[in-house]
Amino acid sequence: MRILHLVTAFPRDERDIIAPWLVELIKRQRAAGHDAQVFAPSYHGSADHEFAGIPVHRFRYFFARWEALTHDESAADRMRRSLLYRLMPAPFVMAGMFAIWRLCRRERYDVVHVHWPVPLALWGWAARRARRAAVVLTFYGIELRWVKRALPFLTGFVRWACRRADRVVAISSETAREIRELVDVPVDVIPYTTSFPGRGDAPPRALASGDGRPVTILFVGRLVELKGLAYLIEAAARLRDRMPARIVAIGIGPERERLEALARERNIAVDFRNKVPDTELHLAFLTSDILVLPSIIDARGDTEGLGVALLDAMSYCIPVIASRVGGIPDIVEDGVSGLLVPPADPQALADAIERVAGDPVFARRLAEAGRERLRTRFSWDVITTKWDAIYRVASAALPSASSSRS
Repeated sequence: MRILHLVTAFPRDERDIIAPWLVELIKRQRAAGHDAQVFAPSYHGSADHEFAGIPVHRFRYFFARWEALTHDESAADRMRRSLLYRLMPAPFVMAGMFAIWRLCRRERYDVVHVHWPVPLALWGWAARRARRAAVVLTFYGIELRWVKRALPFLTGFVRWACRRADRVVAISSETAREIRELVDVPVDVIPYTTSFPGRGDAPPRALASGDGRPVTILFVGRLVELKGLAYLIEAAARLRDRMPARIVAIGIGPERERLEALARERNIAVDFRNKVPDTELHLAFLTSDILVLPSIIDARGDTEGLGVALLDAMSYCIPVIASRVGGIPDIVEDGVSGLLVPPADPQALADAIERVAGDPVFARRLAEAGRERLRTRFSWDVITTKWDAIYRVASAALPSASSSRS
């Protein structure tokens, strides 16, 4: 089967950390015998190339010097800062439509898989106009919240895109619910998952609690309001007289200075690290006691689409604590494969951390149940099997060449 993935950004070289779960999915599709390829925008004039053996078709949409609407940061962030980038979505979408139409006139694909359908569903429509193919949409949640919060005039566009697609897929039950609020169509739920090998069947790491060492709490994510790291720092401040703890925070973002100041003010040991190589991230997981993802609903109404850092931790058999928001409850079954707490509640977060750190038997049970949940619900074998089924059903629903001419 020939599959074309339509994306807003894709790695330019091995140093790029962009959607590693999507790269892994495409690699696995190719290993299974599918001819999976990528259609993505250019970056400063970059041309077609291969990445990790995956053919990547790049299209030009602006003068090379300013051709950077995507990749290094989100298009929304660039558009907030620059009038030029606020004007760029129109040529971006139109150039993409023309380029995908030309590509699909030249090449035949069985499935066109559209990631981020707002606005990339237009590219899917252009691909289908060029040559008959099944169109599958994947929603990640944030684009739906953009529409509801700031772009309500695009509600009709979302309905149009979903009704014209052969299959509509959401990454979580919460995102599926948000789609159904806008349009009455069947929605499948297929999450993405971790690209890390984890610890395999090795036993969980023994908790530091009780041996005099501080408990190491790991946070992995962008330093933005949505991720809620400030509430973890506040929770650690509440724990100062009850148990020794330190936070390792891996990620970059505009909140870095504010969070560093908060940690100093609360006298909390936080080891802030930037984006790190996989080897260093692997070591961080191996040497941490608990992973905490304290996500919230931010001032713009956005929240966690899924929470892949939780799956990363489960692959290393680390107990997890997270907020009950967005797609997180799909991953964490409260009290079984982790603990869930109300968002933006540092006291509840502190109590959950103390409960896990103070009971190594309970922590081990959570960690082992988390690893089993990853294996049965979020493994690559499970996910690729679901995608194969979606593609087969979508392709089978297409009219045959003879029937389309009659």
